Amino acid sequence: MKNKKIRDIYHILLKQYGPQGWWPLIDLRNKTSNDVHLKKGYHPEDYTLPENRSQQFEICVGAILTQNTSWTQVEKALDNLKNKGFLYFNIINEIGKEELISEIKPSGYFNQKAGKIKIFTDFFIKLNGRIPKREELLRIWGIGKETADSMLLYAFKLPFFMVDAYTKRIFSRIFNIIMDDYDKIQSLFQNVFRDEFERDKLIIFNEFHSLIVEHSKNVCKKKPNCYNCFLKDLCEHCL
Repeated sequence: MKNKKIRDIYHILLKQYGPQGWWPLIDLRNKTSNDVHLKKGYHPEDYTLPENRSQQFEICVGAILTQNTSWTQVEKALDNLKNKGFLYFNIINEIGKEELISEIKPSGYFNQKAGKIKIFTDFFIKLNGRIPKREELLRIWGIGKETADSMLLYAFKLPFFMVDAYTKRIFSRIFNIIMDDYDKIQSLFQNVFRDEFERDKLIIFNEFHSLIVEHSKNVCKKKPNCYNCFLKDLCEHCL
C-alpha cells in the first residue's frame, strides 16, 4: 500500500509542478526568461548536467553552504564566490580560509562552512575525476547523510534518494506517523523504485526530491493548507 501511494504521489506532483531542473547552476541563469526557475539556473529535463568537474564542484559547495540556511542565502554566497573568481576547486584550494569566509558570510555558520569547504576541496581534487563512494563522503568532517546524498545525486549522478526536513514533514503527514529516521525513509523510497533502470531511477530521485521541496513551500508548509492540497485524498493527516 505504501509503495503504491508513494508512486502515485510522485506522478501527481510531477503532473502538477512539472520537471524542476535541479541543481541550479550559475552559468545557466537566463536573465531574459520570464520563468523564475530558468532565471535562477535550473535546467528542467536536462539530465546531462553537470557536465564537467567545475559544475560538480559548484553543486558540492552549494550542498555544504545550504546546511541550516535557505537557498536564497546560499545564492548570495555562491554569487560572491563566482564574482571574485573563487568558485573553482583549484582556486579555493589556494586561497586562505579568511578570504573564503568573507565571501560566504550570507550563508551563516561561515567559520564552520569555510573549514568544511576547504577540507572537501582537498578531497575533491584527490578524486581526480573519480566518482566518490558514499562511505568516503561520510568520513569527511562536516558531510552528513543529507549533504552526501545531495552530492551523489545532483553532482555525481548516482541514484541515492535524498531525505530532508521537507520529506520528513510531508510523509509523516501522508502516513500519519512520525518519520524521522533518515535510513529508514531512504530505504523505503529506494525500495519503491528498485526495479527501475538506473537512468530512470536517477531521474525519479532527482525530480522527486525537488518536487517535495516545491510542494512543501507552496502547500504543505509548517501550517499545512490541506484544503487546497491535491494530495489530500492520499494524506491521512487531511482525512
